[in-house]
Amino acid sequence: MLDDKILFGYTGLFNSPNEIIRAAEKVSDAGYKKYDVNTPYPLHGMNSAMKLPPSKLGYAALIFGLSGMLAALAIMYWVAVIDYPLIIGGKPFFAFPAFVPVIFEVTVLSASIATVLTMISIFFKFPNISHPLHDTDYMKAVSSDKYGICIQADDAIFNETEVKNLLEKLNAHEIKPIYYDDNEIKHKNTVFEPRFLILLLFVALITAGATYFAMNKLLYAVPFNWMETQEKLNVQESSVFFSDGFGMRNPVDGTVSRGNLPYQFNGNPEAASTYLKNPLFPDDKNISIGKAKYDTYCSPCHGYFGEGNSRMRGQFPNPPTLHSEKVRNWKDGSIYHVIVDGQNIMSSYASQLTYQERWAVVLYIRVLQRSLNAMESDLE
Repeated sequence: MLDDKILFGYTGLFNSPNEIIRAAEKVSDAGYKKYDVNTPYPLHGMNSAMKLPPSKLGYAALIFGLSGMLAALAIMYWVAVIDYPLIIGGKPFFAFPAFVPVIFEVTVLSASIATVLTMISIFFKFPNISHPLHDTDYMKAVSSDKYGICIQADDAIFNETEVKNLLEKLNAHEIKPIYYDDNEIKHKNTVFEPRFLILLLFVALITAGATYFAMNKLLYAVPFNWMETQEKLNVQESSVFFSDGFGMRNPVDGTVSRGNLPYQFNGNPEAASTYLKNPLFPDDKNISIGKAKYDTYCSPCHGYFGEGNSRMRGQFPNPPTLHSEKVRNWKDGSIYHVIVDGQNIMSSYASQLTYQERWAVVLYIRVLQRSLNAMESDLE
């Protein structure tokens, strides 16, 4: 009967951690490569005793992680530079620092998921969960209080007599051969087995159905509708309450929102130059605010030093330098007026900058002008 069986290997049991560590060292020194040690709990130093090389699973993590990173980088570059480029605050089309969080998350996610799948499907041969050692007295013993070693028959230097003699010299007891059964021989790779594919499809359908029911029905069962139905109008939604049918309403004529007085010098730069005075003191705090807002909103066209060296060449005409005698002789009110009302192709920045921020930008422009047009008294 045994002659028809295919030999998997020979096993031997030991009574203590020291004995199994010594046995692993001797088997490794004898030149065997395909063997395994089974213990009821991890033993410190076993890797060294077995002379195990580093796991190749790290290469899978590296490959899939780099693949996810490059894919995320390529997609974001294509969207930001080729398909839908946007100019935001003078930033370059491909603003790499803004993409780092996404790249990091995709790298970690792809590496972790693909590594687990590689470990289960390639290293652990899932879904094939059959193994010759399963349900053997040897496995029951090493799962309880014994320590065992199994030398496989497919090792390059395996010799049945020599393996038995080696285990006897190591004082192993219950030395037994382990054979494959018919099911393990026929189903070594069951990934594409119809029963397994049907099981995957069944699990996917059950998971999708349960998720849909929980997220779309169960969570919204009365009275838990999470305020989905409210007496309000969404943006651009029609209204049956107002006679014109519009849900979005314009402000009432003649009213002004609190703290936002309308600019009274629209289209009148001369009056703005005459009546507007900078209320801010040129201290470090106000100049720092002005620098931050200037770098964000003004530098894309005027340059970081106000010299008119636009970073958007070919998209808009370069503006004149802020260091010309004309602009240096402007009063603060004139510069403030251009910020609020715009000039030529420069649009208004009233919606981007608050009242105090506009005056802070004026202060910083004066700092830039003084830095490139210093007077002799500044050196004293």
